[in-house]
Amino acid sequence: MKLPETTTPDPHEAPGIRWGVLGPGGIAHTFADAVAVGTASTVVAVGSRSLDRAQTFAAEFGIDRAHGSYEALVADEGVDAIYVASPHSEHHAHALLAIGAGKPVLVEKAFARNAAEAREVFAAANERGLLAAEAMWSRHLPHYDVVRQVAESGLIGEVTTVFADHGQYLYPNGPARLSQPELAGGALLDLGVYPVSFADHVLGPATSVHAAGTLTDLGVDATTSIIVTNAAGAHGVLSCTMAAATPCTAIVSGTAGRLELSGTFYGAASVRLFDREHHLVDERPGGLVDGVRGFSYEAADFARCLVAGRHESATMPWAATLRVMETMDEVRRQMGLRYPGE
Repeated sequence: MKLPETTTPDPHEAPGIRWGVLGPGGIAHTFADAVAVGTASTVVAVGSRSLDRAQTFAAEFGIDRAHGSYEALVADEGVDAIYVASPHSEHHAHALLAIGAGKPVLVEKAFARNAAEAREVFAAANERGLLAAEAMWSRHLPHYDVVRQVAESGLIGEVTTVFADHGQYLYPNGPARLSQPELAGGALLDLGVYPVSFADHVLGPATSVHAAGTLTDLGVDATTSIIVTNAAGAHGVLSCTMAAATPCTAIVSGTAGRLELSGTFYGAASVRLFDREHHLVDERPGGLVDGVRGFSYEAADFARCLVAGRHESATMPWAATLRVMETMDEVRRQMGLRYPGE
């Protein structure tokens, strides 16, 4: 038994495009740094409802143009694509704003509040012939490609169970947006999307979903546990919480062995391969290629798709985004969790 080599290309080798960043928050800082350090692309414009915030962000990253409105950003003729980095509650509207201006969009995860909103965005992109994709950066990382190859090849036999957790201590003393229902706050869309998307990556479509959650006094989920089952009967046992720090590990178990992802499974994790007698038989150390960041891979994939004239990414296709959103919709239905305005 031996782990396969990754087929993920070097982000530096992707063609360069001109990005516009919509919403200069924390995640946008991570994206702008990754584009600058790890790709041939450039962030050339930023838009915010506050011109001061846009100008501060532009100064930090050496960006040419700062716009005091989102409308001005998407109308910027020097921008090839828009990265939507606003709160979850605004993804749908801001993606449609960009698409309406003829701009391809990379929308931060979770792609929208619900599957219905996601379908509207994809339908609009399809009608205009534009590229649209979810910025689920983990799906583009080299070790996720290794996991995919192992699952598809049968190296560990028939996959029976996927375990994945994501917990960070972000409540009640973390970002205010996570506490606010009107911003689609809570653990699920912010943290739970990682284990749900990982299970989808390995198991494919969920045929059943069972969930339990603990809600805050404002009505968003603090802790959520999920079991998904696929058509072959394999289970995904998933959890997320914003009330505690958890190991953030993942395990893919099969009839002939297992994979263990450690050191934060959705980041630059190590991958260890065990046989059914629990012997370690191969290992891929964690870490990234020198000179890249985690978000560099998704930005590079988007640039390749855009230059090639594709409307969706093969690594993060529309169907996968919709499956993840549908699973999270069902989780929220079972918990009785709805966001204002849905």
